[in-house]
Amino acid sequence: MPDAPAPASSLDSTTAAGHVLIAEVVRSGFVEGHHHGSWVVLAADGSVQASAGDVTGPVLPRSCNKPLQALAMVEAGLGLVDEQLALACASHSGEPFHVEAVRRVLADAGLSEADLQTPVDWPLDDAARDEVIRAGGSKASVLMNCSGKHAAMLATCVANGWPTATYLQPDHPLQQQVLSTFARATGEQVQVLATDGCGAPLLSTSLTGLARGFASLATATEGPARRIAEAVRAHPAYVSGTTRDELALLTAIPGAIGKAGAESCYVVALPDGRAVATKTDDGGARARPVLMAALLERHGLLDGPGVDVDAVRRTGETPLLGGGHPVGEVRAVLP
Repeated sequence: MPDAPAPASSLDSTTAAGHVLIAEVVRSGFVEGHHHGSWVVLAADGSVQASAGDVTGPVLPRSCNKPLQALAMVEAGLGLVDEQLALACASHSGEPFHVEAVRRVLADAGLSEADLQTPVDWPLDDAARDEVIRAGGSKASVLMNCSGKHAAMLATCVANGWPTATYLQPDHPLQQQVLSTFARATGEQVQVLATDGCGAPLLSTSLTGLARGFASLATATEGPARRIAEAVRAHPAYVSGTTRDELALLTAIPGAIGKAGAESCYVVALPDGRAVATKTDDGGARARPVLMAALLERHGLLDGPGVDVDAVRRTGETPLLGGGHPVGEVRAVLP
């Protein structure tokens, strides 16, 4: 078991000093703003192929951690398969098929929505939210984008006879399992323990460690890691939603796995072990897909068979509008 991580308050604010310019906001040919951050590209052998900014200091990857959290659950006996296992890795959009799948996971474990400790929320997807409102519904824990992960955590507790009421406590056997697995997969000791937006413990790693962890999933040939990767590959819409840029990216790159997180964190790994992890310092979500698409193309990760390069490029298009028409863009800045 790794040493206990420090509380989130110990994170030194000076770690942001290593971040570099990663994107420009261009309107009518004029650069009106900037995004700074860090990124790393790993080669197939796990070495750093290229990087910019701080890629060794701790970051909070937010929902990018979910597939690694799910790995810990499967190693602890979680029996979910197919789309339900993909949902355990998800920041889902709250579309009807997501919500029904969460309910099935809970029901199969002998639990209900009342056991979820996710905050009440609307669906992330605008159309799904509007449909709930039209039907007279309200915010609910099951609609919150992390409810798939929480349902899987509860099912893991039931499978092991662990208490469900305290499943989010850092000293709970489930969270201790997650801590141990996460440190092993990333190859780094967890330095910071925080609380994620959903209330679950949030573990730090570096961008290099995050990329390394996803590469270990993407290259797995058997066992729980292989199960996680195959679930994400087979059911990417359950990991995000039908209108999300993450779905478009994973669909365009055969065999890829990936996850976006809050505060503009993003990680993608290929079956040969190459991987990219990014973090925007200001958390600006608009820069996240722009930077990822540019890095994948610049560093040759789109050269494989069957890759829809144009589709990947489209995920990185973030137009700026003037009078309802495109007049500019957010564009990546790479060395």
